[in-house]
Amino acid sequence: MRRVVVRRSPVHGKGVFALRPLAAGERVLEFKGEVTSWHKASRRSRLTGVEGHTFLFGLSDGRVIDGSQGGNSARWLNHACDANCEAVEEEGRVFIETLTDIAAGTELFIRYGLTVGEPLTDEVRAQYACHCGAATCSRSMLAVAS
Repeated sequence: MRRVVVRRSPVHGKGVFALRPLAAGERVLEFKGEVTSWHKASRRSRLTGVEGHTFLFGLSDGRVIDGSQGGNSARWLNHACDANCEAVEEEGRVFIETLTDIAAGTELFIRYGLTVGEPLTDEVRAQYACHCGAATCSRSMLAVAS
């Protein structure tokens, strides 16, 4: 039985939603896509992507999973400052696991913790503004809201 579905999100664009109740600690998805270098993925994203929108997931070994190439529904996970899921890396793979019990119909969120390779200007900060609406919202999807 499918556990999640992608549909329009009230937070941003598309999102991933639970089709049934999910228990805390449940492994829900694997973030799939082409495993490549940051250089290649960044170049591709600049040429074909939308500014401030990314399907890239960095791995601890310096490579990246590019969800725009062969990706699955995990690429549509939105950021929230008070996330109900987390990304767990194991042997070059990234899995999405629930942090709390999640009711059917609830949107799944992870905390992005994005880094950018350019100076943090007001324009760059605006591209990565958070709109999650949590009481603890940092107003940024960046790793450090500067």
